This record gives sequence, C-alpha cells and structure tokens, in this order.
Amino acid sequence: MRLKIVSTLVLAACCFLANATVVIPPPPNVAAGGFLLVDHNTGHIIAEKNIDMRLAPASLTKIMTIYVIGKEIKAGNISLTDMVTISENAWAKNFPDSSKMFIEVGTKVSVEDLLKGIIVQSGNDACVAMAEHIAGSEEAFASMMNAHAQNLGMTASNFVNSHGLHDADHYTSPRDMATLSSALISELPEAYALYSIKEFTYNGIKQFNRNSLLWDKSLNVDGIKTGHTSDAGYSLITSSTQGDMRLISVVMGTDSERSRKVENKKLLRYGFRFFESVTPYQAGDSFVAHRIYMGDRDTVELGLNQATPITIPRGQSSKLKAHFELTESLEAPIEKGQVVGKLFLQLEGENIATYPLVTLHEVQEGGLIDKAKDWISLKLGFES
Repeated sequence: MRLKIVSTLVLAACCFLANATVVIPPPPNVAAGGFLLVDHNTGHIIAEKNIDMRLAPASLTKIMTIYVIGKEIKAGNISLTDMVTISENAWAKNFPDSSKMFIEVGTKVSVEDLLKGIIVQSGNDACVAMAEHIAGSEEAFASMMNAHAQNLGMTASNFVNSHGLHDADHYTSPRDMATLSSALISELPEAYALYSIKEFTYNGIKQFNRNSLLWDKSLNVDGIKTGHTSDAGYSLITSSTQGDMRLISVVMGTDSERSRKVENKKLLRYGFRFFESVTPYQAGDSFVAHRIYMGDRDTVELGLNQATPITIPRGQSSKLKAHFELTESLEAPIEKGQVVGKLFLQLEGENIATYPLVTLHEVQEGGLIDKAKDWISLKLGFES
C-alpha cells in the first residue's frame, strides 16, 4: 500500500482562543558566568549562555546530595526517622568558615532534621553526616552522586564531595544543574517541598533560607538553592510557577548575593511575560478517524499516547497547526497503541514538536467479502 502524507490541519478553534500577536524581545542581559531558563514541563530552553561550560557549583552541589538521599528514602534503604550518629568527619568545627547546621560529634540526629539542615541551612556538616550514613564514607557517596549524574545525562559534571567546597575536580554546568533540578522536582516531590521552608532551628540556632526570592511576593518561587565560594562566585537556582507553567532559572557565577537574586528575577519575569505552556492534545485524544483496509470496520481512530505540552511565544496559540505522516500501512489486523506514524506540531511553518501517532483501538481482520472489496480498491488505486 502506498503510504500517505496527510494534509496540515489547523488546530480546532475550541482548543485555543485567538490572541493578539505580541512582539518577543530578546532575553535580558544577565551578568553571570553562565545561565539557563527552561520550561520544566516541556524542556524548552527560553534563554541561555554558556550552558555547557564547566563551572564550580559550590553549594548547588547539595541538590545532588538531596537527590541521592531522596532516592535512598524512596527505595526504602533509609527513612526520615533514622537516627544518624555524628562522626568526627561531620563535626561542625571542621567547617569554620562555611555554612553549617552546628551538629556536634557523638550526638544522634534524625534524617529528617539533617535534610532540613542541608536544604534550609546549607549545612556542610549535615551533608557529610548523611554521606557517611548512606555510603560509609564521603568518597563512596560521591561515587553514588556521579552514578546518578550519569543516569540523568549530566555529561559536564563530576562530584568529589557532598557539600561543594572547592576542588578542581568538582564541577558542573548550567544545563546539568537544570536537568538535576527538574528531575528532583518531578521524581521526588516530598523532598522538593522542603525547599520552600524559610527558616529552621537546630541546636537552639535559628537560620533562614538563603534563597531570598522565597520572600518575593511578585513571584511564586518555591525553591531551590543558593551557592557561594570565592572560586565559584554567587550562584542561585530558582523555580517558580504561574498557572500550569513552571520555570527553572539557573544563574551561576555572579559577583554578589544581590546580583544572583536580580538576575534570576529578570529571567523569571521574562519567561512568564513572553512565553506560555499549552497542551494541544492529551493522552488518548483522537486526532483523526483514518481509513483502514482488510478490517472489520472501515476506520481507525489515530491519536497520541501522551500529552503534548509545548512552550510557545505568548499570544501565538491560535497559529498552531498540526499534521501527520503515516509510516505504517493501515491494514488489519492492527493492535491498540501501535505506532503508525508521526504527528507534528507547527508554528508559522516550522515543526516545533514531534510525537508518535498511535492507534487508539484495535481493528480485527474483516470477513472475506469485505477483504475482497478492499483488495480491489487498493489494486485499482481507490485509496481514501
């Protein structure tokens, strides 16, 4: 059978309301060693600079530390109520000029408190305590961090410690940090929820979350992490939501606390002002009823087995179009969920997303008479 390319279809007007076209200015200038603004739900990069450059992460490292801890909790290897004995290595006095939780050697601290100490107080001592509790040593824990980084596709990262104090062999990139942050948000929502905590008291010492954008009422920021060393400069990763849209902003290597806040704020405002997330189709939606041959019915519903969230310039949704190409002959028998082609979403003539086109139900083989009629139609070129 001749494979068909089906004409482009304008998306149904009921799916999107027409909006006036807006002019999209270029991204703002960001004073940083590298930065990235990405739509968490679609992976679409809105703004970027030096996103694959190796940079010192400082305490951004602790996002991976929390990711590993969260995975261990999810796997049932540890629990929030486990009590961790604080070793000499994890003692707060080992970190005199850096952030710490102020845990004391020989005491027992719960995993839950250590998590808050890492996230809210950025405690280097808490990081070492958890690394030893999970892996026996910080070196072994770093191996776990690198294994998870590899699984996530973080190709520009290498970790040698759990806290991020400077080491020439300890590095990452803005793209990798965005990948990690997105994975944490998606895979470990219970752990991510802790990033919105604004203060935590341990050992009689109250400390405030260093992510000052949590207090900014103009943005709905709910995470994620700051970082600073003299070598790394000042860095900040934030995540914010507006409606169904979640943005992740990674800013690394600014020159001050204020600068990392200001640059993140510029990126988030730009993303929400000039872009939007839309979902033309949900999983299971029918795209077209297409002719099928040799079956017990004449048509088969074709659609998608996944939702289709995409990021587009704000006000452009009415210009979205879709078309599909068949890559498989539509002849029965055919199974539900069988991939038979590709669906393309287009904006102003450019393909912006591609998805597998699948059958939404099975079609069994037809009777002899129906099959004979279809055979004749195909031979005579009467495809429709």
